[in-house]
Formats: sequence, structure tokens, C-alpha cells
Amino acid sequence: MNKPQKVNLQDKLALFAEHWSPKAVGRLNDYEIKVVKLQGEFVWHTHEDTDELFLVIDGRLTIQLRDQDVELGPGEMFVVPRGVEHCPKADGQVAALLIEPEGVVNTGDAGGALTATPESLV
Repeated sequence: MNKPQKVNLQDKLALFAEHWSPKAVGRLNDYEIKVVKLQGEFVWHTHEDTDELFLVIDGRLTIQLRDQDVELGPGEMFVVPRGVEHCPKADGQVAALLIEPEGVVNTGDAGGALTATPESLV
């Protein structure tokens, strides 16, 4: 068993510059804890089998849903329920933390050019 260690999210975020490319920084049971930098609009997609948690560390993030927009600032979080179509959008750069089951595809059912395999920074 590996010795538990603290994780400094700002240090992990400083290790990369690319947007929409989640990086795993920890694990909790069968879940990955990821940091990601976001800018611009993502793709509309759904995760049929899992909820998805967004926690904004820095910046302002809009989670677009078909019937409303959810605006998030630093320290705010939102859980997109499984099966709900959504599209994250960031007018400026955003740093966020994601919690989702290991192996979840970031573009869900949409696929496409923004599909990323999370790199581990653990």
C-alpha cells in the first residue's frame, strides 16, 4: 500500500497548460479526482451511468443544461445528474476539480476531437 500524501491542487495545475484535458490527482474508492483547465465551450454530452461533479477552483464556469444555465464561481460546485445532457462553457480560463468514476470518458456519449484519456499526476 502506498503511503497517503497530501495534494496541493495549485501545484498540480501548474504542471500543465492544455484545456479540456483532465489530470488525475487522486483516487477515492473507484473514483478519480481530477484537475482540469477549461476555456471556451465544450461539447454537449451525456453520461448515462454516472453523475459528474464540477468544483470551481478559479475562474467562472457555466454548466449549460437544456433548460437552464448554472453559473459557478470559485468554491462553488454542481453535480450534473446521470443522464442529463450538459455542456460546460468558460469565457475565461477556469481551473476545476472533477470527481467521477474511473474510466469515465470526458465527452460521454458525444465522442469527438475533445475526448481525452486522463493522464495521472499522482
